[in-house]
Amino acid sequence: MRALGIDTSNYTCSAALYDSITGEVFIKKRLLPHPKGAIGLRQSQAVFEHVKCLGDIIEELFLKTNASFDVVGVSNKPRTVEGSYMPCFLVGEMTAKSICASNGKKLYKYSHQQGHIAAALYSANKLSWLKEGRFIAFHVSGGTTECLLIRCCNNKICDITKLGGTLDLNAGQVIDRVGSKLGLDFPAGSELEKLALKCNACEMDIIKFKTAVKNMDCCLSGLENKCSALLSSGHSKEYVARYCLTYIGYSLCDIFESVYLNFGELPVLFAGGVMRNSIIKTMLSKKYNTFFAEPEYSSDNAIGPAILACLEEL
Repeated sequence: MRALGIDTSNYTCSAALYDSITGEVFIKKRLLPHPKGAIGLRQSQAVFEHVKCLGDIIEELFLKTNASFDVVGVSNKPRTVEGSYMPCFLVGEMTAKSICASNGKKLYKYSHQQGHIAAALYSANKLSWLKEGRFIAFHVSGGTTECLLIRCCNNKICDITKLGGTLDLNAGQVIDRVGSKLGLDFPAGSELEKLALKCNACEMDIIKFKTAVKNMDCCLSGLENKCSALLSSGHSKEYVARYCLTYIGYSLCDIFESVYLNFGELPVLFAGGVMRNSIIKTMLSKKYNTFFAEPEYSSDNAIGPAILACLEEL
């Protein structure tokens, strides 16, 4: 069984092929261009950029590998909740429908969030979790910061229940806003991490971080203000970058503690672009029963819907 996956998120256009026999994944993706100095991309511009590049990406993917496939999986909305909608996903859905209609293939639709979870499971070698059972997933990115209870059955994600998450800004939003204040290009995640790694971690160890976490919910907007204040008071860019990422790490650790108190030893999966960050990952990896995706499978990609479609068809 071989599946084609398509994902047209707000910042990345991607297509992938997954082979269930070999377990191999082939992927092509491209970060959408954005205006210099912008923090994010308007939906109208994102739709336009996806229309321009999705055909090329699929063509490049098919040139890279055998173009044969049995089913198609596509991300058609941000999350699996009523009313979840983002125009940029229509480009991928329209393309997937056209491909299936012209090739007589079956189409499966998933949320972008389901795709992230599936890609992380693949990377962590835990696709077996999809057969049946429950686990906790943290989806931490520019568009989402949520703690989720996942129930699986018959190689599918059958139910996603939100347990908590941010009450204001998402972790990725804060990272990009702080990065902009430090003169970094959008998206700022990788460059902010490089800056932060130049700061002596011991400087952070002497700070008592007081997070705005209550049970399994957090507030992160105050972090942006704190980082601005640190920069204005003369702290180095490296220090501010490290402070930002360490604070986010502690916030996620505090939410994790509440999850552990409520759900015991359920395994915990971390997915989403922010979880590429080595500083945050190191903080959370010290916790019990945690699993992470490799950086390539943390960021937006079409691997997830391809895998889910393939497994559902088997």
